Amino acid sequence: MPEACPRSTEWHLALDLPSNFTSTFEKNDYVQAPRLLEMSDISRLSGQFVQVSSPEPHVVLVELSRKPVNAFSDEFWQEYGRVFDAISQEHDVRVVVLTSANPKFFSAGLDLKSLSGFDKYESEAARRTLQLKAHIDTFQRSIGAAERCPYPVIVAVHGIALGISIDIMTACDIRYAASDATFSVKEIDIGLAADVGTLARLPKVAGNQSLVREFAYTARNFSAAEAEKVGLVSKVVQGGRDEVVQAALETAKLIASKSPVGVLGTKHLLLHSRDHTMQDNLDYTATWNGAMIQTGDIPEALKSFQVKQKPVFSPLRKPSPKL
Repeated sequence: MPEACPRSTEWHLALDLPSNFTSTFEKNDYVQAPRLLEMSDISRLSGQFVQVSSPEPHVVLVELSRKPVNAFSDEFWQEYGRVFDAISQEHDVRVVVLTSANPKFFSAGLDLKSLSGFDKYESEAARRTLQLKAHIDTFQRSIGAAERCPYPVIVAVHGIALGISIDIMTACDIRYAASDATFSVKEIDIGLAADVGTLARLPKVAGNQSLVREFAYTARNFSAAEAEKVGLVSKVVQGGRDEVVQAALETAKLIASKSPVGVLGTKHLLLHSRDHTMQDNLDYTATWNGAMIQTGDIPEALKSFQVKQKPVFSPLRKPSPKL
């Protein structure tokens, strides 16, 4: 089992950090981490805590970047959802890679300061409950934005990945982990059932229900190797941030070379299959492909195969005219 994560004063319920962590963690470690990308026009979608760039044609890189440990405040998770919803509207994106700019942390989970604002809600129980439910619904929608994105999302996880990290990961299509990654379904340690995605999605992506329940009931740390064993990740990459991001980008480039109509349809139908019966999905797929089989991507792919050249696919839709 990986070493237990340590304890800091600010995130004392989510982390177990060495007492000298803040003094040994240099600012430059965070902002100067080796990067594999060049900024492009897509960077206009960046926010205060979420950075967006395009390292390859049709590939978007999204990086979590809230100092010091990517703990999620209300502002952070709201921005995360907005950024993914904005990417979903981009006309020529084909695949997204999600990672952290911090070389040591994917995310420390929830910023516990965000749990202290309950006094802003109504005192009357029923109205207070409705307000809290609306807040959780919005939280769930933001953290589930990668699943809602029409393009495949590959998450590249490294370092410490606690709590909300698992919620985020399970909403992604493909999950890679660096060998230095340490995971925990941490919510039980602050007296909560995980409520923004883990308990809904992890049992569906993992193949070992006993181990899923063990993780959720105990909040114990588990390694990248154990995450691969249970099916949470499909690949463990030796190394840290740079290595796992590079592996994710290689897969992203391969996906980006495929028909965007075919890839988008495949994601849509896989999600439909998860939530419906087999026959429902077969019927729906017949209707879907009844329309999508008319795409120009099919003759382009066949022609390219015959002449042994890479196909050139059109964007899914034209950019909206500027008013």
